[in-house]
Amino acid sequence: MTDPLVVSSGQTFEAVSVQVCRDLGLLPVLEDGSRPDFTTVIPNLAIKTSIGRWCANHGIEHPRPPEYSSVEKLVRASVPSSSLDSSNPEIRVSERELLAGVAENPPVLFSHAATELAHRVNHFHCSSSEESVIVTTASPPTPLPLTTRPACYSSSSSSEIAELENANNSFSSLSPEEEEIVARLKDPEVHEQEQAAISLRKLTRTKEESRVSLCSPRLLLSLRSLMVSRYCVVQTNALASLVNLSLEKPNKVKILRAGFVPLLIDVLKGGSSEAQEHAAGALFSLALEDDNKMAIGVLGALQPLMHALRFDSERTRQDSALALYHLTLIQSNRVKLVKLGVVSRLLSMVNSGDLASRVLLILCNVAACMEGRSAMLDANAVAILVGVLRDGEAESEAVLENCVAALFALSHGSLRFKGLAKEARAVEVLREIEERGSGRAREKAKRILQVMKGRGEEEEEEEEKKKKGLDWEEVLESGVVSRTRQLRIGGGNINGPNTTKF
Repeated sequence: MTDPLVVSSGQTFEAVSVQVCRDLGLLPVLEDGSRPDFTTVIPNLAIKTSIGRWCANHGIEHPRPPEYSSVEKLVRASVPSSSLDSSNPEIRVSERELLAGVAENPPVLFSHAATELAHRVNHFHCSSSEESVIVTTASPPTPLPLTTRPACYSSSSSSEIAELENANNSFSSLSPEEEEIVARLKDPEVHEQEQAAISLRKLTRTKEESRVSLCSPRLLLSLRSLMVSRYCVVQTNALASLVNLSLEKPNKVKILRAGFVPLLIDVLKGGSSEAQEHAAGALFSLALEDDNKMAIGVLGALQPLMHALRFDSERTRQDSALALYHLTLIQSNRVKLVKLGVVSRLLSMVNSGDLASRVLLILCNVAACMEGRSAMLDANAVAILVGVLRDGEAESEAVLENCVAALFALSHGSLRFKGLAKEARAVEVLREIEERGSGRAREKAKRILQVMKGRGEEEEEEEEKKKKGLDWEEVLESGVVSRTRQLRIGGGNINGPNTTKF
């Protein structure tokens, strides 16, 4: 694999394979019976870097990208010919076939005057490219796959729309009221779209049992078109309806695979205040599903969610924090968040008391990985957390418990933690919590003190026993003294290979 891409449904494919499937209008069936979603693709730099590093370490030549024609032959051989019927104008063909068809049938040129009053019937033009393709009158108008399209382009291709529509032909359980909503969502009149979005919002809020049946490919496709509406009321109600649909567990993966995450990110970046509230709520709801967490992180939601923690809307800030907490339950998103350089910002929010309990939960997850612990220790996290506990800034029990939990996460496998904790005089604070704190806080404070106790504290206890005057002959006869202590008493070498720690 030379150029791995992550698609909206979370799988990783070679870039050429994705392009071939897109050009052929094909969504292959995977081993688990599902179909990938090629709506949005993003380079998988982690896998690409790992492959390059492995090749370099083993002295192997880096893999070369497969030829387009070879991959196309394999794809065509692996699917029924009926699935690749070129007579269907809804299915795109490869660029090579299209250009060959143009070469065989020279294009019909229209005069300038004939094209001024209306768009050319047989002319396809894309505003995102400076090139346009003139299609002959002898062949059906087929869109040209645009190589200038951005990698994160999220609009549906004609083949994807056709598949969603075909999938709904067998979906007949919608009530007349629901059928009417779907039809009005697709109405070109803005007023009808607005009323349909409001009706859908009310329906999904009051009728919980309808959410699963309503979350069909046809309705999601109609709802997607309203997410990018420039009419604020239409967009806001469409977003609220999506949040209501996402509350049901069976709908969460459907919504992600329908390509809504990039649209939610765009709203979070530049939508109205109310629209941003719903976008943050939808991302939080989708992040509750384990199968969605990696895809949401790969699609770039972490940075916008971090920025949303500074918004004026309390609801947006709370939902963004909860979304980040659930996303950082997996390792890949923790590392991504650390690489974004936001650890210092999170600690600053804790120090100022801004969303402290929520932010501390995120930091607990970040501290669960080696990169996160290192970044937090570098950012003086131990002193900040101890300071919050000492100065009484932990006003609520949740803040106190989460603060101690963050310190406990930092204490795992870190040789630096002991020294930093002693510098911050954490022992006296933790002992007070161990005596007076809540159950969870007391338990974690006790375990942190045990970590800090280490071997040095055991040696102090041995010295105190010596001062009290022990009967060493009796102790030796009891057989409980280690080889180390025996060697110390006899003046032997304690650095030998048979030394045992006590």
